[in-house]
Amino acid sequence: MLYFFNFDLKFRINMKEKIEKIFKAEATAIMNIPVTDSFEKAIGMIYEHVHVKKGKLVTSGMGKAGQMAHDIATTFSSTGTPSVFLHPSEAQHGDLGIMQENDILMVISNSGKTREIEELFFLKNNLYPAIPVILITGNRDSPLGQKADCVILTGNPEEVCILGLTPTTSTTVMTVIGDALVVLMMEKIGFNAEGYAKRHHGGYLGAKSREISEQK
Repeated sequence: MLYFFNFDLKFRINMKEKIEKIFKAEATAIMNIPVTDSFEKAIGMIYEHVHVKKGKLVTSGMGKAGQMAHDIATTFSSTGTPSVFLHPSEAQHGDLGIMQENDILMVISNSGKTREIEELFFLKNNLYPAIPVILITGNRDSPLGQKADCVILTGNPEEVCILGLTPTTSTTVMTVIGDALVVLMMEKIGFNAEGYAKRHHGGYLGAKSREISEQK
């Protein structure tokens, strides 16, 4: 019985060390995201196309990066900047029709070589070639990096996945970059609790935003 207790205790201690190591690696990756003028450029581009020209932000990505792109779109929409997610594969089967001439496209590809996103570039150019593209990537010199109008770099962190393959740390920094862009845009357009309440009626956040709005 004592043997099993000691084994369990050692396992739990090692588990805590592993968790702390993972958290530290992810936190370090966030702090190593290059803070460049590309953030300001991206905000200016989105503001011009969405809030001046009355288009919308279209986000896209494949696989895990696509899930991050979808999250960014919904967060932008809930904070006053209309945005939709376009699946790059579905774009080839009619969903490209969601695009309008005043829109702006934001794509995410860690490698900058995602085939479906490269094909989306081609399809976009065939429909509305003037639509600019913002790329979030870990590889500036990639095929997509060479084509994009604005490139935001992730810092290309190593994945905490024990195989070094599964998108883990890379998706963490993608999320943080998206959050930074959302917050910067909220500040630029003067987005407040009243506006949030109009877009987020249900649940705790809806009630909280109305409470804050009524207090002002």
